[in-house]
Amino acid sequence: MTTFDDRENAFETKFAHDAELQFKAEARRNKLIGLWAANLLGKTGTDADDYAKDVVKADFEEVGDEDVYRKLASDLDGKVDEQTIRSKMSELLKETKMQIAAQSQ
Repeated sequence: MTTFDDRENAFETKFAHDAELQFKAEARRNKLIGLWAANLLGKTGTDADDYAKDVVKADFEEVGDEDVYRKLASDLDGKVDEQTIRSKMSELLKETKMQIAAQSQ
């Protein structure tokens, strides 16, 4: 029974660790996409940073990425299309996962 308990604890620990890394990657992605969008909106300096923080906060409205997408789509209306936003979100999520993996080694 001890071996089973050890394996169960290991799986739970790995699940928690993976969930934490996913959260960090998404939060970092949201900041980066917020800065990207801020640039498209002509924001610089603290205005750009504040906008990026607003994008990060938007992610807490519901589970998943749709809340972030809706904010960006609304704010960037006419500047970029849906595919561009979704592609950038996907690209930045991959990038942030690689950054976090490199930091944890």
